[in-house]
Amino acid sequence: MSQSDWQPTAALSALRARAELLATVREFFKQRGVLEVETPLLASAPVTDPAIEAFSLAHAERYLQTSPEYAMKRLLAAGSGPIYQLCKAFRQGESGRRHNPEFSMLEWYRPGFSLDDLMAEVGELLCAVLGERPVQRYDFAALFEREFALDLFAVEATELGALAEQRHGIPAASLDRDEAINLLFSHDIEPKLGRGEYSLVCNFPPSQAALAKRGRDAQGREVAVRFEAFVEGIELANGYDELLDASELKSRFESDLKLRQERGQVCPPMDEKLLAAMAHGLPACAGVAMGFDRLLMLQLGAENLAEVLAFPTARA
Repeated sequence: MSQSDWQPTAALSALRARAELLATVREFFKQRGVLEVETPLLASAPVTDPAIEAFSLAHAERYLQTSPEYAMKRLLAAGSGPIYQLCKAFRQGESGRRHNPEFSMLEWYRPGFSLDDLMAEVGELLCAVLGERPVQRYDFAALFEREFALDLFAVEATELGALAEQRHGIPAASLDRDEAINLLFSHDIEPKLGRGEYSLVCNFPPSQAALAKRGRDAQGREVAVRFEAFVEGIELANGYDELLDASELKSRFESDLKLRQERGQVCPPMDEKLLAAMAHGLPACAGVAMGFDRLLMLQLGAENLAEVLAFPTARA
């Protein structure tokens, strides 16, 4: 075995920077009275989102968490108050310059916060860690109109698919509406966001609500009440005005599982404990998940996650 096979990919200076960033984040939340918590990495049920695949430990009938969201919401329902967590998360099929199957996540929940309140706090954290910049908010549909001269609320799925095929060579017939939207957004809009500013994009299509509430924008159109944060063309955080209705959550789980079945994906069990906690009562809150490794990468000006990870999973 050569020396390069066992040595870390991150320099010692990056490991020191990670330790300092952990301390900075913890102090940020300490000053705001947000409690640090720790929940299990092994879960009895993973997310149902068709875009995310969990690692299964079949012999233990457990899954490596893709996010601490479900367990943290159970704490919120039990009366924890505002909480945050710095932890490991795991997702299959996520490898590349900005992805690793095992990664560090910062996730926090703010009972009583509106989505606007949470977006402001995300901006404050980014300024504290990455330096002062303007924090700009954008409407998802307005970005589409600016980039493609399309009304996202009126355009047909066939037109979106044709545009995606024209620009990126993916056959339109293989894309549904959301897939075409995501492809166009990630390849044509996202790289331009967060340049000289912190870009917060809100009011996503209602079909992309995940576990966020659905609501109305200023024009009365139905949207997902959520946002994403971008810095230097990199998606860094995903925040929700959290869904509170247990029956609606179960309905979304069932829709996810139906789609997974149609696509031939693994259909995991629903998290019954989360559903029970939601039925008991989740306090009105806003929550956000942020990629901690990406945050460190941006702080150091690194081009690849391997530069800030001691041992990337692909090499470990």
